[in-house]
Amino acid sequence: MKILSVDDSGIMRKIIRGAVDRLGYDFIEAADGQEGLEVLNVHVNEVALILLDWNMPVKDGYETLLEIKKNPVTQHIPVMMVTTEAEKANVIKAIQAGAKNYVSKPFQQEDLIVKMMETLGLGVS
Repeated sequence: MKILSVDDSGIMRKIIRGAVDRLGYDFIEAADGQEGLEVLNVHVNEVALILLDWNMPVKDGYETLLEIKKNPVTQHIPVMMVTTEAEKANVIKAIQAGAKNYVSKPFQQEDLIVKMMETLGLGVS
């Protein structure tokens, strides 16, 4: 199974890749929401989790989240927002739109791993 990271920061995707590797999942990535949807369509049956930034060019994370959740083929895939957008109203907006979890940047890699495990329904030890 794969975890898809959609973030316009190459450095952030590299940090997330380290956490995904530690969980033993394959890592796939995209630099904006539109590219993320395209990558998701190719790998839809393999993606266990989507990590989504909010502030990106082309298509932002919130728009991308809405598209993922309205598509019957992708709506079952859990989405976790990983973003600097920490305003409480936006956290609530994302959760109401279907995000399963929310991590504010900057974060400790251990915290990200715990949140990913929670979102995937894995026991945290």
